Amino acid sequence: MESIAQLHLTSPTTLEVGGISYACTIGRDGIAPVGEKREGDLKTPTGSFPLRRCYYRADRMETPDTDLELTALTPDCGWCDEVGHPLYNQFVKLPFAGRHEKLWREDHIYDLIIPLGYNDGPIVAGAGSAIFLHLMREDGVGTEGCVALKRADLLTLLPGLSHSTLLTIG
Repeated sequence: MESIAQLHLTSPTTLEVGGISYACTIGRDGIAPVGEKREGDLKTPTGSFPLRRCYYRADRMETPDTDLELTALTPDCGWCDEVGHPLYNQFVKLPFAGRHEKLWREDHIYDLIIPLGYNDGPIVAGAGSAIFLHLMREDGVGTEGCVALKRADLLTLLPGLSHSTLLTIG
């Protein structure tokens, strides 16, 4: 697949890539303008964000085809979302004493996770964590602040994604 330079969220339910529209979901409470995103507000931040890497469940799928760096998830994978912790908004190994999100889930929304380059250079405590591109819930319910696509659509796009791809929101 040809390299994809940009994914563009054109509405709360549409992600456009090279003139093709894909159904998506975003944060349950909508979009947070630049500088207004806060931890736990259920909003998706505006901006243009690079794709960092791709985590996947090797027990549920074959190794994805992508130029992004791949990491197979294991039951001890997590993401720190404790505002005051020095590892806030970073991948962590479990058990982990701070508040965190488990990346190994019973549902399928984290079978594929692509962290966005949001609030990671530098990290600002409380500005939001774990903003991912991941799989959409089957019931179509919005996310906690991420952008989610149907499994087939994300798998279709993955071969064209790289560290130079930007996801633009707003």
